[in-house]
Amino acid sequence: MQDEIEIRVRGTVSESVVAALPGLRAETRPVVTVLSGDVADAAALHGLLDRIRALGLELVEVRRARGRG
Repeated sequence: MQDEIEIRVRGTVSESVVAALPGLRAETRPVVTVLSGDVADAAALHGLLDRIRALGLELVEVRRARGRG
């Protein structure tokens, strides 16, 4: 079962960084970028968070998207 998640990172994320995170959409807000998409399970989420850290992004929040799960 997949869950849609939202990951907030500080600042604006470039298109090349978003391209390095396949399956995620990016929406820029005033002080954060919201990355959203489906993850298959906890292992996939942890892998995604590891990739975000490796890209040097500052994690602000991770949560399930509204209306799901």
